[in-house]
Amino acid sequence: MRLILIIFLFLSSALKSQPDFSDGSSREANPCGYEDNLLQVNKTPLQRQYIREADVAWEKRVWRELDLREKLNLPLYFPVDYQSCRVSLFQLVSKHVLKGQIVAFADESYYKPLSQDAVRNKLIETKEIDEITYDENGNESSRVISSSDSVSLLAKVTKVRVVEDWYLNKQTSTMEVRIISMGFFEYVEEKEAYKELFWVYFPAITKYLAKYRLYNPKNVGDYSTFHDVFMRRQFSSMVIKESNVYDRSIAEYCSGIEALQESDRVKYELFKMEHDWWEY
Repeated sequence: MRLILIIFLFLSSALKSQPDFSDGSSREANPCGYEDNLLQVNKTPLQRQYIREADVAWEKRVWRELDLREKLNLPLYFPVDYQSCRVSLFQLVSKHVLKGQIVAFADESYYKPLSQDAVRNKLIETKEIDEITYDENGNESSRVISSSDSVSLLAKVTKVRVVEDWYLNKQTSTMEVRIISMGFFEYVEEKEAYKELFWVYFPAITKYLAKYRLYNPKNVGDYSTFHDVFMRRQFSSMVIKESNVYDRSIAEYCSGIEALQESDRVKYELFKMEHDWWEY
């Protein structure tokens, strides 16, 4: 009888210690949503395998352009303002560039590294505005103050250029690709043209890309990062150049629909090269 009483008391105390689910929630309120959609995750990218030059049977360098306004690329483009639970690709990279954790370059060949002052001049717009104040007697006075704006640029960066190397690995008999560099371009509405901001060495930014979650419109509980998206090739792009003897881009000898067809031809040639590699 005493044993039954002890078991009853133990079960009663255990039930009382359970959390209250009466509000329909099993966790504390989170500002990023019910699915605990935290911005940063504890992920570390895997180090890319070392490839010997002797194992590269064939190689081609390809230049691509990502229009961030395309539907598939929208998670890379938005948000275009500051949010505590989401971040865009340009916002992520520029944040660490301004902190000095990522070196920004003026060109894709890394010949001209940009100083911190030069980077700030490109990313932060400083204006002098007149501030009008009134004293206790109602007398008006004005003074010139400096105002900094680094948010409006987020919506203007709509193009990302990627340089990548495609090669055939003899050790694994597979076609592989590695992104080498990434450049960001701002659209200047007055000139109806794109302005080059800076370039970054892609292997140097992978550890930061792997720390930030990318918004998945089909599954907000997805923990994929920006690094995962580029490794899985989950983006839409257009080939604008391939390595050639003239060192010219597609726009220099094609335009309009012909440029699109030439871009598709380069993509098909890469597919065909891998397919022919397995032909016996």
